[in-house]
Amino acid sequence: MASTSLRDELTCSICMDIYSKPATLTCGHSYCQGCITRTWDNQEEREYTCPECVHRFRAKPKLSRSQRLANIVDNFRSTHPEHEDVGIHCRYCLQASVPAVKTCLHCDAHLCADHFETHSKLAEHVFVEPTSFLENKTCSVHKKILEYYCCEDATLICVYCRVGEEHSGHQVETLTEALEKKKNHLRNILEKLTSERQDAELRVQSLQELGRQAQAKANVEKERAASIIKAVEEQLEALGKRVFGEIARQEEKVSLQISAHIQLQESKKEELSRKMSDIEGLCNMTDPLTVLRERESHKADYCVVAVGDTSDSGDAEAHNVGHLDVAMISVTLHSGLAEILNGVMGQRRALESPDLSPSVNTPLDILLDVNTASHNVSVSEDLKTVSLAGIDQSHPGPPERFQSYPQVLSSRSFSSGIHYWEVEGSESGVWEVGVAYPGIDRTGEQSWFGNNNKSWVLRRWNEMNLYYVTHNCNVKELHLTRSCRRVGIYLDYEAGRLSFYELCDPIRHLYTFSATFTEPLHAVFGVEGIAFVSVNGIFTDSSRGGIVTN
Repeated sequence: MASTSLRDELTCSICMDIYSKPATLTCGHSYCQGCITRTWDNQEEREYTCPECVHRFRAKPKLSRSQRLANIVDNFRSTHPEHEDVGIHCRYCLQASVPAVKTCLHCDAHLCADHFETHSKLAEHVFVEPTSFLENKTCSVHKKILEYYCCEDATLICVYCRVGEEHSGHQVETLTEALEKKKNHLRNILEKLTSERQDAELRVQSLQELGRQAQAKANVEKERAASIIKAVEEQLEALGKRVFGEIARQEEKVSLQISAHIQLQESKKEELSRKMSDIEGLCNMTDPLTVLRERESHKADYCVVAVGDTSDSGDAEAHNVGHLDVAMISVTLHSGLAEILNGVMGQRRALESPDLSPSVNTPLDILLDVNTASHNVSVSEDLKTVSLAGIDQSHPGPPERFQSYPQVLSSRSFSSGIHYWEVEGSESGVWEVGVAYPGIDRTGEQSWFGNNNKSWVLRRWNEMNLYYVTHNCNVKELHLTRSCRRVGIYLDYEAGRLSFYELCDPIRHLYTFSATFTEPLHAVFGVEGIAFVSVNGIFTDSSRGGIVTN
């Protein structure tokens, strides 16, 4: 009796055998290390509980062998050899204890190899690995073995459930059929998840390549800026610091963006790998009950992940990162050079291209086309400044002249290449600058800059201390307070980019339009109230051409 009581104390409540490598949880209950590990691995949710007291652990407990308990087990085994043979034996081998190789759920019987060979010929019988726990394999209502799977209710049923009213007329399959169907479904999901993970890996590689390209481009910009600073070394020291500071800021920004996107994709890879591991675990299980009991919520989760194709969104995300704002670098460089060279030499000189090729920038004048100026604006003699006139100017040149609004076009237009010019406006009234196609209307509301699909403008309203941008009647207020009167305008015709920069210290990006330009573009100028605006000149990438003179 004493040995029986001691054996009960040394029996694992999971396998009902004497402890093998016993481990004690913090709640005080002990199990075989292998038993408790398998129990946690087979739980539907990733949470860890004690099977006896159902105590929940925040993290998976670290299992270590209980040496004292192991010593007691070893001592018990050596002194009570009669308790060693506690395995699962064949039900039909009455003359000797023969180990079972399978358990028949239909007969609730353990079978040795010989009896299994005969028994397996019975078509509707279901076999699993030998187990001493059959109570969870029986119907809770009829206490019969669960032999069938109801497809409509997604539940396991016994033979009595099958003929009952609850499942009458439902599609019912044997456990073997249902198991194979679910495994096939899981294999399909696994294949799609594998494809998803490969797509994630490709996006990571694409982002890494963008990072390398951005780094290379940043290095190129540094070298070009350095070659420009060499020409007038003493005067360019302060400008050099500003230019390199801007490049370094953008380089860091791009690096952080790419790192964040890489981390996002790596996280997705880990999540996909985790789900694949879960599914592979289910596919490797031979117990149909465990597989088929997998919650339908998990099934839905797998399906959502499998069907959702995030490649497009992932490619869009990758396209939006990894690019330096070359225009901002260019504007910083040009405005600084203009100030230095005007002060030192009194005129603009040829400067190295700020963009992709080491060509020479050619300084050109941008002049206002008096033939397009409306009757109520005044154009200066040097064709550089426009202001609102107090009287009708009676400009010649219809039908090019604007009739309804005080505005004017430049005489030059741009059909390709990269161009940059600066304007200086008044501190009162309203003035606007930008670009427009030559075919813009000359009269009516459609002729107002920004009130059509043929013009893109920045409008400064001094009294309200506001900036607006407008195109095709879409007006957007920029939540920026004005800080200086000078604005730089950067046009990249092929890239479809028109950017505005406030030339304060430091230079501030105001707004960038993105469009597909299909006609030559003229610089535009408009004024309202007591306002004026002057254009100071233009730098153009002569290697790419694109200037058209009217």
